[in-house]
Amino acid sequence: MSRTPVIAGNWKMNLTSESSVALAQGVANYQGQPTSRKCCVFPALVHLSAVAEAVAGSAVSLGAQDCHEADGGAFTGEISAAMLKDVGVEVVLSGHSERRHIFCEDDSRVAAKSAAILEAGLDLMLCVGETLGEREAGNTFQVLDRQLGVLSDFGAFVERISVAYEPVWAIGTGQSATPEIAQNAHAHCRAVVEGILGGEAAASMPLLYGGSVNSSNAEELLAQEDVDGALVGGASLDIENFGPILDAVPNV
Repeated sequence: MSRTPVIAGNWKMNLTSESSVALAQGVANYQGQPTSRKCCVFPALVHLSAVAEAVAGSAVSLGAQDCHEADGGAFTGEISAAMLKDVGVEVVLSGHSERRHIFCEDDSRVAAKSAAILEAGLDLMLCVGETLGEREAGNTFQVLDRQLGVLSDFGAFVERISVAYEPVWAIGTGQSATPEIAQNAHAHCRAVVEGILGGEAAASMPLLYGGSVNSSNAEELLAQEDVDGALVGGASLDIENFGPILDAVPNV
């Protein structure tokens, strides 16, 4: 089954409103209207409305980096999935390694946020991946099994779910997983998805690689059989670096 590649830019806590809009417009112009790839950007929360306007009518989807699991209430500083949808967001990250390891979000919190995202009618990009210590201990697959387990309740939403494998040891370190490591982990993730949601879901679900993706390694990573795209961090912050990653998508 053919899967449409997805290239996503996670801008994290970077850029001003002006530079976010300029970058969004640059990505929209670069992306054009191709049929061979999807593109989405995840700006900082305070810039969502401005970026939504900048990409309106383009082939670029607007994403949010996080949300709270509740519909509303006394949660100072938080934002709900419904609020994100209201400003034009289409897809939300859940379980990003920085949320797991800096903000101590466990699997149950990731599951709750993921459910809120899907129930609000938004797409979910679930992030999974092991730390260096977990890899060195030979526990990579056990970690992925556990983290992907949150999908067990989401059988009704499979068409709106993608998974980003992001080895924590390769995020922001400049140390990317080799294509072989990426493919091995992605193949395992697809097998786990098949075990949870069935073969059709596994065959159609996009699996992205994230972890120091750049213009030099993107083509080789994206050529792997089970790597369907990239979740890009630092290299997504300017079009000079992000554009070549979009160009690295194989023709499908």
